[in-house]
Amino acid sequence: MDLPVMPPVKPMLAKPAAKIPDGMQYEGKWDGFRAVVFRDGSEVEMGSRTGKPLTRYFPELVEALRTHLPPRCVLDGEIVVRRAGRLDFDSLLERIHPADSRVRHLAATTPASFVAFDLLALEDTALLSTPTDDRRELLTAALHRVDDPVFVAPATRDVELARRWFEQYEGAGLDGVIAKPLTLPYRPGERVMVKVKHERTADCVLAGLREHRSGPVVGSLLLGLYDTRGRLQHVGVCASFTMQRREELMAELAPLRMESVREHPWADWESEDAQAHSRMPGAPSRWTGAKDLGWVPLRPERVCEVAYDHMQGDRFRHTTRFRRWRPDREPEGCTYAQLEEPVSYDLAEVLAAPGGPPD
Repeated sequence: MDLPVMPPVKPMLAKPAAKIPDGMQYEGKWDGFRAVVFRDGSEVEMGSRTGKPLTRYFPELVEALRTHLPPRCVLDGEIVVRRAGRLDFDSLLERIHPADSRVRHLAATTPASFVAFDLLALEDTALLSTPTDDRRELLTAALHRVDDPVFVAPATRDVELARRWFEQYEGAGLDGVIAKPLTLPYRPGERVMVKVKHERTADCVLAGLREHRSGPVVGSLLLGLYDTRGRLQHVGVCASFTMQRREELMAELAPLRMESVREHPWADWESEDAQAHSRMPGAPSRWTGAKDLGWVPLRPERVCEVAYDHMQGDRFRHTTRFRRWRPDREPEGCTYAQLEEPVSYDLAEVLAAPGGPPD
């Protein structure tokens, strides 16, 4: 492979903002695996956000990229899996499998798509120093004939349209909007774009904790919600605390510690059969290797309010943000019913939106 921009390349990143800024280029924030794609003739490589190779896990995409991309180019985009009219991140996670036979099976049963949203090189020209606006024009011209499963991400300069996308696209599994300054060059690994994500709050049962890797202070709090059958399901964690607060929490929660997990709702957390029927803190697996996922059971008596962006199935998609304790709430009232459901929106409508130069 001999391209003007060579792997590995760390993709350009975004910093969070509370609202969509004016005067930029706007795109949906895709919920998949960020990937930089390199094509030089028959050679195709896909690198992850951290530079790790993704190529072997998506053989069907390799063939599609050979078919649809210009002969020599470097693209930034997202690998996604589509199911039932929306993005399916859980199915995408399953695609990272060590067995080649399983990889081939999943490529046939849950094929992936690639959504391109930036162009880093074309033929013999590196475009890293080219402004966003010009890169977008080159991207849409170079990929104007692409077809499923390769797409060009819709983009616009209309901030009002971007605000509508922010509300509508969540129903298709996207999790916000990305804003790019029009004159911005491509700056690998730097947080120079803006991301605006949905934020909601939920009251959750505090049911356990994990210790911090540095020692006996709180690393993360384990959260639960009751389902319609009255079972406490593990839905996620909150983990962003200062070291001083981690120490304070360990002392504050000491009276809730249980001597044994036997009387806890997640007593069977190490059982594969139990894990198949309920969501509990997981035991080590091929995803986590030898990582210690042991946890400290707490009596499920305390309620906390956390902020989250969106749900993935029956759990929080990302780590939540602790907001406050809720002594006025009873744990039994912390159910899935409180969670706001976004209005459904067909992913096909997103992918069919204009992919040409932004308005």
